[in-house]
Amino acid sequence: MELFDTHCHLDIDECFPDWAEQLARARAVGLSAMLLPGVTRRGWPGMLTMARQHQGLYAAPGLHPMYLARHSEADLAALDAIATEPQVLAIGEIGLDYYHANADRQAQQRLFEAQLLIARRHELPILLHVRKAHDQVLATLRRKHFPFGGIVHAYNGSLQQAEAFIKLGFLIAVGGAVTWERSRKIRATAQALPLDCLTLETDAPDIPIAGQTGKRNLPEHILAICQALAVLRGEAPAELARQTTANARRLLRLD
Repeated sequence: MELFDTHCHLDIDECFPDWAEQLARARAVGLSAMLLPGVTRRGWPGMLTMARQHQGLYAAPGLHPMYLARHSEADLAALDAIATEPQVLAIGEIGLDYYHANADRQAQQRLFEAQLLIARRHELPILLHVRKAHDQVLATLRRKHFPFGGIVHAYNGSLQQAEAFIKLGFLIAVGGAVTWERSRKIRATAQALPLDCLTLETDAPDIPIAGQTGKRNLPEHILAICQALAVLRGEAPAELARQTTANARRLLRLD
């Protein structure tokens, strides 16, 4: 099978000091491509180096909404500059996170809109990080008329919200949560959406698959996610892998 992991933090040294071994293990189960999302400016050089040196690895630099204290105006200028690199296929992960009651929503909104402007300027899709803020993100995308779409990472909204994202040109990413029977809403949404609107992701080292609570999530678990989703939808794993990979490649303009 040919699998595309659209969200994996393989480039973060403290998470994957053994990244070369883990990449090889993922390749062995069928991984053909991987998108490396950004969190802070500090991580962008390593991400780009990894993407330059390894076939099928691509970069999505961005400023994560949960790390506002680590970002500055200078980082936005640096993001605008780095977006021209050929390994950069998207801007991410960006968005809004209202999970914590004390979140600075205004600062997150300013950061989100500034990065949307950069993505628009370079005609790049975005990787969205959204928690407890799906309607607010949708409203921003509509108000800003963002035309290049993207991928909604670790999707956990409603089916109706997913359909609204799809109408705006976004794909819905399915990750480790789909392997857990208790994730009823996520599983129901992943089952109901058209296959040509889905991608697969691990978010490694986060969001472990079923049976791996407390352990580091690994890139090789992309296969288990594919197999679980195939069972849920009643589809062949090989066909699901083929279509989700084609979806990612289409969005990222790799074809």
